[in-house]
Amino acid sequence: MEKELEIRGLTHRFGGLEALTNIDLTLEKGSIAGLIGPNGAGKTTAFNIVSGFYVPSEGDILINGRRINGMKPHEIAAMKVGRTFQNIRLWSEMSVLDNILIAQYYRLGYNTADVFLKTKRYKSREAELTKTAWELLDIFKLTDLAAEYPKNIPYGTQRRVEIARALSLEPELLMLDEPAAGLSTADAMELIDYIFWLHERFSLTIWMIEHQMDVVMTLCEAITVIDFGKEIAAGTPDEVKNNPAVIKAYLGTGARQRV
Repeated sequence: MEKELEIRGLTHRFGGLEALTNIDLTLEKGSIAGLIGPNGAGKTTAFNIVSGFYVPSEGDILINGRRINGMKPHEIAAMKVGRTFQNIRLWSEMSVLDNILIAQYYRLGYNTADVFLKTKRYKSREAELTKTAWELLDIFKLTDLAAEYPKNIPYGTQRRVEIARALSLEPELLMLDEPAAGLSTADAMELIDYIFWLHERFSLTIWMIEHQMDVVMTLCEAITVIDFGKEIAAGTPDEVKNNPAVIKAYLGTGARQRV
């Protein structure tokens, strides 16, 4: 199958600390895959490298066959890569609508002169971006909150806003960093249905970090497990949850019954 993302020999150091060591990983187009491991295992570091916030110390990252080492986050976003964050990073003093609008501005297509002169190109692009934002608000059932500030809405709803903002980039690869963090069991189950629906509706490849095992095991076709920056297991959910190294390093003694 066609590859969306390839990680080859990824190693990353922070000073003398090696956060990731020789990680290899491939995501096929249209798949839902998971990256799991204990806190501090290096999961978010991997996400930050793929999305351009860090430059890897060693190894290569390829998106659709193109090497992206050293590219800036906005350049990688322009390659149809969207992501959310472990800690929600919405602009709290901007409306929900503006949070979604501003994420699209890397592809405005007009310049400062167009803004001052209110040219046809400016008006046309603004109308297109606004239409896209309202469509996403409708899809995510957020239209009634368009003028509200994120800080004033429930946590689970903020998660929906963040995913809507990521989708405003029209990504082919969507990276979700702990989307179920802070959610109740009921909300997490609803999130599972939502992600399945998004995957189908937008023809996405989804790569996710998640600690809630019910979410990971239900959603993901393939899972990679890392501990202390090294891969300790990879495979299907059944293969991973029955792997002794995973049970010991990530899930803990007796966790076999809980996954």
